[in-house]
Amino acid sequence: MVFKRPPGPLGVGGPTAVPVLDPGTVRPGGVLSGRVDLVGGTAGQDVEHVALELVAHVGDGPAEAGDEDGGRGPGGAVVFEHRVVGGPFRAAAGERCGVPFSLPLPWETPVTGPHGRHPGAALGVRAELVVAGAADTGDPVPLTVAPLPAQEAVLEALGRLGFDVRSAGLEHGRVGGTGQRLPFRQKIELAAPRGHAEIEEVELTFLAVPGALEVVLEADKRGGACSGGHDALSRFTVPHDGPAGSRSWTTLVDGWIRELVEHRASYEFQAVYGHGPGQPSAARTR
Repeated sequence: MVFKRPPGPLGVGGPTAVPVLDPGTVRPGGVLSGRVDLVGGTAGQDVEHVALELVAHVGDGPAEAGDEDGGRGPGGAVVFEHRVVGGPFRAAAGERCGVPFSLPLPWETPVTGPHGRHPGAALGVRAELVVAGAADTGDPVPLTVAPLPAQEAVLEALGRLGFDVRSAGLEHGRVGGTGQRLPFRQKIELAAPRGHAEIEEVELTFLAVPGALEVVLEADKRGGACSGGHDALSRFTVPHDGPAGSRSWTTLVDGWIRELVEHRASYEFQAVYGHGPGQPSAARTR
């Protein structure tokens, strides 16, 4: 893990709290369960509450032109969920107890291993104790988040089309025109196959909601003899259970890529399942 915790305000001899996660797979929008193991300090103290925080290490690269409130954000731990799970109670000196919890994960929670073989986001869970108005957070324990079936299906379809995942990381900023809630997004970079000579790479961002998955695609477009390269950005929405009818994920995603390549600066469109009205979506070049 890359998180660094500053010295706590409760001092030496104060109570400590460590999250212990239940085994099993957790996905965005799912429920993270476990317990917080609490050990009392050298003296009894009144604990106002125990809380859990979800933290992500967000890089310090520059935001892209498609990002709102962009600019270069500082790298480091970003808390993207905070929830009280217990308290108030009295923690006797040296007492050991467990505080159970069930914490819903935001639908936009990054995945830690896109496609099951590439490093993803650095995520952690840490416990916060509040005693006499002073809050102290412990070191985070690693959190593993698996892709949603629809996310995995999109990545597998891109793989079948010849796109290879290069890297995945978190960046500050929001994608304009989307319903993004978190102050950062996960960007997965994929190298384009030789068959797409006009594209150098595709950058993929997933923005999930309870009923659907919004897919943001950005393509680095190669310049020709008389023009420079530029990027195209498109957004598509698909239900979690996949495209309607007999249309396959591969056919759907291939259509997305083809439409992405054909976009021009003045072209705006709406895309739901790749085409059609119903939800706002747009494409633009930069």
